[in-house]
Amino acid sequence: MRKLFALLIVLISYSTGLSQTTSAPTTSTPSQPVATQPPTPYGTPIGLTDARRALAAAEAEAVKEGWPVAIAVVDPSGFLIAFIRLDNTQLGSVEVAIEKARTSALYRRTTKELEDRLLQGGANLKVLRLPGLPIEGGSPIIVDGKIVGAIGVSGVQSTQDAQVAAAGIKALSTTTK
Repeated sequence: MRKLFALLIVLISYSTGLSQTTSAPTTSTPSQPVATQPPTPYGTPIGLTDARRALAAAEAEAVKEGWPVAIAVVDPSGFLIAFIRLDNTQLGSVEVAIEKARTSALYRRTTKELEDRLLQGGANLKVLRLPGLPIEGGSPIIVDGKIVGAIGVSGVQSTQDAQVAAAGIKALSTTTK
């Protein structure tokens, strides 16, 4: 037991000595504040007419590609405004589409951005503790520089979900003032 304890002390001393001799000298510099953009503000919630327009364009994209998806449009608070489920869409995608839209609205960013942060690991794993769904396919709807809602899509691969959501957003950007 004494030999094991002595060996442990030698190893600790050796590793401490190595870390002290091989480390590059560090200089202390005051940290500079990182300039960040203010978050996109929330605006007047999307109306039913615009929500239906986004759904129609997203549906057209999904049908064109032959993708059975669920599509949800929510207001800035994450409450459902409009929803559609195409034929043969897996039933689990209903809640997933709504949650992707809600997550995008509440966190003011695409769900892909949250997914990317999560994939970086480390401190970014805290994303897992947030309520919401950090999987690509949810995007905020921004009109006149303000978030008026979000669209979420689920049913196929996440990149394909995002493609369908982008079609819905594009329809609004071409018809909005």
